[in-house]
Amino acid sequence: MPNRLVAIGLCVVVLATPQAAKAGWFGHRCRPCCPPSAPCVVVTADDAKAPAAEDAIKQVLNDQVAAWNKGDLKGYMQGYWNSPDLTFFSGGNKTQGWQATLDFYTKKYQGEGKEMGKLSFSDIEVTLLGADHAVVKGRFLVEMSKTKLTGLFTLVFKRTADGWRIVHDHSSV
Repeated sequence: MPNRLVAIGLCVVVLATPQAAKAGWFGHRCRPCCPPSAPCVVVTADDAKAPAAEDAIKQVLNDQVAAWNKGDLKGYMQGYWNSPDLTFFSGGNKTQGWQATLDFYTKKYQGEGKEMGKLSFSDIEVTLLGADHAVVKGRFLVEMSKTKLTGLFTLVFKRTADGWRIVHDHSSV
């Protein structure tokens, strides 16, 4: 039996899988819990989780911006999967692994004569690819005292034991 959530004048049936929805639950009436005139809305459990997943992913990005703008690269890197299998593509170069990615950022933004500037993200689009994976597209801007860096990014997120983490980052300047 599906889970039922009844709001005033609307019945929402939450099914465990998309297959259950395809098996004939659309148009289902959950009487006696719903009034005869109440429309039934059928969603899968994955659909019900989508806003929470999108919010969690956006929170990772917000946390990265906050850490960056405090000059905290290790805090910024918390948004990435701490694995040797993390991949980061930028400027025609491929960086493999969490530590190598941190080293890249440290050299580029905290090396001698370098500055981190102020980071912001915009035009964020989150597309869930199932319960545990998502693609995020957007634009970044790093405003420094004498220059601005801006470009597009595509991130692949994976739900891990530590929460949503970036497993692949492709950024262009």
